[in-house]
Amino acid sequence: MSTGPADGADPPPYPVGLRLRGRLVVVVGGGHVAARRVPRLLAAGAVVEVVSPVLTPAVESLAASGEIAWRERGFRSGDLGEAWYALAATDDAEVNARVVAEAEEHQIFCVRADDALGGSAWTPAVGRHAGVTVAVLANREPRRSAAVRDAVIAALRDGAVAAPHDDERAPGVVLVGGGPGDPELVTVAARRALSEADVVVADHLAPRELLDELPPDVELVDVSKLPRGRAAAQEEINRLLVSRAREGKRVVRFKGGDSFVYGRGYEEALACMEAGVPWSVIPGLTSATSVPAAAGIPVTHRGVAHDFTVISGHLPPGHPDSLVEWDAVARLRGTVVLLMAVQNLPLIADRLVAGGRPPATPVAVVSEGTMPGERTLLSTLGAVGEDMARTSVRPPAIVVVGDVVAVAHPGRFRLGDAGGTQH
Repeated sequence: MSTGPADGADPPPYPVGLRLRGRLVVVVGGGHVAARRVPRLLAAGAVVEVVSPVLTPAVESLAASGEIAWRERGFRSGDLGEAWYALAATDDAEVNARVVAEAEEHQIFCVRADDALGGSAWTPAVGRHAGVTVAVLANREPRRSAAVRDAVIAALRDGAVAAPHDDERAPGVVLVGGGPGDPELVTVAARRALSEADVVVADHLAPRELLDELPPDVELVDVSKLPRGRAAAQEEINRLLVSRAREGKRVVRFKGGDSFVYGRGYEEALACMEAGVPWSVIPGLTSATSVPAAAGIPVTHRGVAHDFTVISGHLPPGHPDSLVEWDAVARLRGTVVLLMAVQNLPLIADRLVAGGRPPATPVAVVSEGTMPGERTLLSTLGAVGEDMARTSVRPPAIVVVGDVVAVAHPGRFRLGDAGGTQH
């Protein structure tokens, strides 16, 4: 799309989509403009050659990996001989003018970064949604172009601009991770999947606000209320996914966090495979790292923790079905992150202390992470059971065990000091 006055001195550009797969594009200049433009050219399948005596680290890494060719020198006559498209992006106006002149001689469209009118092509602000490319040119006003592009993409995502489903859209199941809870933390791909769904199968930890944005014709199945225990509920979810997909529908399985981190996502994938139903995955931010981060707690820190271990705490130590070697966990020096552990945390803390972890080891229990009701309880392994009972901690909560908690809260703990102040 093109915006701007139609009665200006210059006629508007003629918009066109370039199919660059396997075609040579020459970028003259290895600075910040190249760093921004080259990745999109590569995504379009172009064969990219950069001509520049020096490159920014980002562009140099592309050359080192073999994704682009690099002529480590200044521009010379003949450099555009085999090109289909060119970009003059140096900080030298004279060099850019020479690039444009050679492009004109060879009838190659050329963008000039320092003088839009000096080239024969402009670079639009580009965005993509659901297989649709939106490109905006606002008469050499890049900020306006980007603003219009963003508004159009947002309208497509939110349904303000109706975009009928693609007739070639195949039925199947998409396993979508919704992140830790805040709807602003879902991925662009997750929003797109929801906008394309015929059926959404959601549980109680998925960002519920996003469900209100679904069109009225989308079937919403709330599986957080399924009866008869967890095993029966999972069997019913599998049956729903398969049956709706077999009806020719696009089914989104929408859950919190990441589908493959204690989300039973692969059980659902296996059910689809066994039934011959196509399936795909859109990863989500796992609460194991995103909730501590949102609460200001790193799970690793230089000189403090070189590793972190994520453990499901839904079974207590000593349970016959537990697969966790708690004594080995107690010997770890890094960070331990516990999910689904609120009920069993006092027993887990006792086991870690019995296995050798100091009772004064800092602990943070982050409840309702990223949500309006988020709160963090600071304690130690020796006191966390009593502190949780006193403050009535309820799930969902993420537990972080280790000195990284002291890094984040130096006023409550002294790093490495077992006698630090906690409460």
